[in-house]
Formats: sequence, C-alpha cells, structure tokens
Amino acid sequence: MKAALAGPGGELLHQARRATGRDRGPEAVVAGILDFAAELRAHGVDRFGEPARAAGVAVPGIIDEEHGTAVYAANLGWRDVPLRALLGERLGSIPVALGHDVRTGGLAEGRIGAGRGADRFLFVPLGTGIAGAIGIDGRVESGAHGFAGEIGHVVVRPGGIPCPCGQRGCLERFASASAVSQAWAEACGDPDADAADCAKAVESGDARAVRVWQDAVDALADGLVTALTLLDPRVLIIGGGLAEAGETLFTPLRDAVRRRVTFQKLPEIVPAALGDTAGCLGAGLLAWDLLGAGPATAPAPTTLPTTATPPEVTT
Repeated sequence: MKAALAGPGGELLHQARRATGRDRGPEAVVAGILDFAAELRAHGVDRFGEPARAAGVAVPGIIDEEHGTAVYAANLGWRDVPLRALLGERLGSIPVALGHDVRTGGLAEGRIGAGRGADRFLFVPLGTGIAGAIGIDGRVESGAHGFAGEIGHVVVRPGGIPCPCGQRGCLERFASASAVSQAWAEACGDPDADAADCAKAVESGDARAVRVWQDAVDALADGLVTALTLLDPRVLIIGGGLAEAGETLFTPLRDAVRRRVTFQKLPEIVPAALGDTAGCLGAGLLAWDLLGAGPATAPAPTTLPTTATPPEVTT
C-alpha cells in the first residue's frame, strides 16, 4: 500500500508505504486504508499548515467510478465497498475520486509521464497480468461498464493456454511478466527463475531464453497490433516489470510490431517514465480534477490513492 501528498506541479511532497494487511481480511484492509489516509492528512497539516483539499484513490478489480464503489477485488476480498464515502467521511467531507489502478497509472503517464503532450495514447503495463489504459485528450476512457482497456484478455493464440477469465489463449497468458517467468522456469529447469533471469539469459545469448523471450514478444506484438488497429494511438507506452528489461524488450518489440502493421500508422513505442509512482500521481490528478484543475494542468496539492494489489494512497 502506497500513499503520498502530491504538490501542484505533480511533485510528490511526502511518500509512505505499509503492508496491505490482507491476511487479516477485507475489513482490515479497508480500515488500514482509512487509518493511512488520516495519518497522511495529519502529516499535511503538521508539515504544510493545511489539510488535503481533495483525495484520489486507485484500487484494483472492478470499479464503479460514478458511485465511488469498489465492486469486486479478488486479491483483497472486496465486494461493493463504498470506498469514496468512507474516505470522505474519515477525511472531513473533502471530495474523493475513485479510480482503477491501471487506468489511474495510465492517466499519470499520459499527462505528465511518457505520453505527455500526446492527444491519444495507450498505456500497457506488463506485470502479473496485462491491462491497458486508453488515453484521449488528457483523460482515460473507462468504457460503458468500466472494462475498457482489458487488452490482456484479447485472444492471441486461439485454443491456447486456459485463462482464469474462462477463455483460452489470452495475451496475458503468453506475454505478462508472470507468463515469461513460468515459461523460462520450465525451459531452464529452475523453478525459482523469473522473467528478469530470462532477460539476462537473452542478453548472454542463451538459445532457450531467446526462444522463450521471442514467443512472448510475438504474442505481445499480435495483441498490440490489434489494439492500435482499433484505437490508433499516437504513443504506445509499455510499463510494468517486463519493461524493466529495457531495449532487450523494446528493440525486438518495435521490430515485431513494425512487421505486422500494413495500413496502420505505427505509433511511437516508449517505456513508461513514472515507475511505481504513477498510481500516486494519477490519483492526485483525479483529485485535482475534482477541484477543477482539468486535464491540461499539472496536479495540485493533495490526493489520496489506494492502488494495486497492495493499495496506494495519495493526498
């Protein structure tokens, strides 16, 4: 769980982390978030002489942004948690924005990170799974039902590996960091090997690693070309753990995407710039939007996001 105080220029004035505490149950996670938020508010008063003016919260799972409810989060055990109302009450009735973790991180990358200045972008983090954030004119599209951007469940290998979503051959079963870790562990015979180890082996010329890596890159390119055909983004931002491999990923990925496009315009393919601060910064942007800052302005004083498998909080 991450928390931060965000300043008017997008700077993080104060950051803190703590365990989610999900082993103690879903109610304990909510209580921990509320306590963390209250501590952050108190720190703002002590350090800067004023409390947070608004809060932004980013959480995983299914989110009802309009009503401020965390509808479902499997990893946290949540169902229909009125998180916006609970935080607003705990923080003295300030306005609170609730967002999806990936879309919130994508908002920050689009406005003040790798996609800054782009009118259309697609943010795709490659982590345990794969999701996406569709950026349009400084905002991120949620979709009619809150599911926009789920590129990880585009089928790229029909009839392939079963996915927990119920389909077979989904992109995230082949090109996520966890998928590469599993494939490399099987290929090298070391159950503890992960995607970072695979990237190092690729750099050293290991033929087995090169095959595993190229299979993932090809699957990813297939999924991304489907996305860019539908969305026509100006910038394609790749983040998450797999992107930490740098050009070991980006050089073959750019080549693979280039080989697949025909009539489509090839977007600029760039690494994410904000790392694990994207969630806090994006939650800050959501909060400042509530105060009328708007998509063209940099984030201002205070926010409180709760993001990801460990939540995040920013104020």
